Amino acid sequence: MKIISTILVLALLVLSCQSRKSPSEQWIQLFNGENLDDWEIKFTGQPVGVNYKNTFRVEDGLLKVRYDQYDSLENVFGHIITNQSWSHYRIRAEYRFVGEQVPGSPEWASRNNGIMIHSQSAESMRLNQDFPVSIEVQLLGGNGIDERSNMNVCTPGTLVMIDGEYITDHCYNSKAGTYHGDQWVTVEVEVRGDSIIKHIIDGEVVLQYQKPILDEQSPDYEKLLSPETGKRLTRGHIALQAESHPTDFRKVEILVLEE
Repeated sequence: MKIISTILVLALLVLSCQSRKSPSEQWIQLFNGENLDDWEIKFTGQPVGVNYKNTFRVEDGLLKVRYDQYDSLENVFGHIITNQSWSHYRIRAEYRFVGEQVPGSPEWASRNNGIMIHSQSAESMRLNQDFPVSIEVQLLGGNGIDERSNMNVCTPGTLVMIDGEYITDHCYNSKAGTYHGDQWVTVEVEVRGDSIIKHIIDGEVVLQYQKPILDEQSPDYEKLLSPETGKRLTRGHIALQAESHPTDFRKVEILVLEE
């Protein structure tokens, strides 16, 4: 009887393990491949919801950033921002740069996009605001010749701590290499509230920082202070950019983590 009981217990354990979903099955698709539902669009100088010159579009199952209806950029930057906010999660995206940068664009924006984490909502942005207050995980492509690190961090209206000090420079480089051409690139970001944030590419952590806060020098500082957490950035929306270079996204997904 003891042997039979042991076998039954083992069988139940096996069935229990099989019934549990693996982490890969828990990824939530933020981009459904069909439309831009559950996202809000905000462009410089435009009200929320205006998809200026059809910049963001869904074609061939891809989320595309395109500039074929532009004569010149004219300093109009766009963002597509999730309706929902998160605190502890991993976000994974597959992207590539294609074509040529739109005329009239700044040189730094060539082959430049980004995943904005801990972002303010689209509705809370000022009409003429260029970038949401957020932490930008830079998605950068090379020009085929020069080195250009990928997955750097930039801080529009925010500050992050690296090696025990808050970084006041707008951007801080990662140790990732250069990704030339129109290749598909897969990146991940692990976000643990305001504890620690990791940039991951090719399975390697290439940058990490902690204790993100609102920058007191930002014109949006007072407005975005939280009644619960003050200037600490413990959660936020997720945004993708339209900064002047055509970009494709074929996957944007999130895995919610325990707090």
